[in-house]
Amino acid sequence: MKSSEAPASDKLMRSGFTTGACAAATAKGAVQLLLTGIAPQQAVISLPAGFDHAFELIEQRQEADTASCATIKDGGDDPDATHQAKIVATASWREEAGIELDGGIGVGRVTKPGLPVPVGEAAINPVPRRMITEAVSQVLEEHGAARGVRVVISVPDGEEIAKKTLNSRLGIMGGISILGTRGVVVPFSTSAYRASVVQAISVASATGCEEIVLTTGGSSEKYAMQMYGHLPEEAFIQMGDFVGFAVKHGKRLNMKKIILVGMPGKLSKVAQGVMMVHSKSAPVDFGFLAGIAREAEADPELVEAVTGANTASQVADMMTEAQCLKFFELLCGYACRHCLEYAEGGITVEMVLVTMKGQVLGKAVISG
Repeated sequence: MKSSEAPASDKLMRSGFTTGACAAATAKGAVQLLLTGIAPQQAVISLPAGFDHAFELIEQRQEADTASCATIKDGGDDPDATHQAKIVATASWREEAGIELDGGIGVGRVTKPGLPVPVGEAAINPVPRRMITEAVSQVLEEHGAARGVRVVISVPDGEEIAKKTLNSRLGIMGGISILGTRGVVVPFSTSAYRASVVQAISVASATGCEEIVLTTGGSSEKYAMQMYGHLPEEAFIQMGDFVGFAVKHGKRLNMKKIILVGMPGKLSKVAQGVMMVHSKSAPVDFGFLAGIAREAEADPELVEAVTGANTASQVADMMTEAQCLKFFELLCGYACRHCLEYAEGGITVEMVLVTMKGQVLGKAVISG
């Protein structure tokens, strides 16, 4: 795919396009083929990001009263699980007026409440639905067609791709979601991940959860599920680096208790008061950690060693070897207090610090 106008983003990084944008382009191409019998080589659509883009179309086919087109999704320089996925649209006439939209093979179906699509419908989010409808309407109007049309979006490898996502936990079964609010995937943008965190917490709330477990990644989540096995799967949410954002959103959706499980590298930053724990957002403050070591009554030599450490994991190893376990409890306590302060109280926060192998180093619970 070649963009007719490049998105205004980091010039050193190549932007990509969402599954929703691809679906709108293939739907437009399929309806055009259905109407004219001429296979279009590309489809130009207007993206919510504010510019037009020409999508290259492949596998144009027409049989009787149906037509289909496909395109290959390009995730740009920030590819996700759907990068290089084939997005297919099949169009057919219907007796009733209007545009009917559904999902076919590889497009998931919603089975749990809390998502922006009702239970039972294909997992095609609201903005992509609007984009598809507008693109199809444009073609129908251009050709003066008054007939109704049915459009089915499929992703041949969607069910396999979905295994690399958290869709099943969200209640999206049988394939991927057709997503995107701007039509464009901006390299290394945080918006998509933040949106997934919001979606996951919304599903937890809609399924009756009053407490959630936030983890920084797959390993910490695995250990968290072992520790809190009484909680339903929907309660476990990978927040990534967005600690403050996830905690605030959890409180906004009336969670009574928020549990954070993670490893020293990231949670030591939360103890410092850093609510966005990406490696580039803020360095580990070893002076702060040395202060906690002192508060935990560690030997002066150990306190000095913490000051000169290279990583938070190294500090954790030092404290474990010295059997100074109070250090971890204090660290978790500081982290809990900062989370409560960030959320402006009204919840209970529990913090559990674990090693790479899942050993619990320390924990704290504070209500505010």
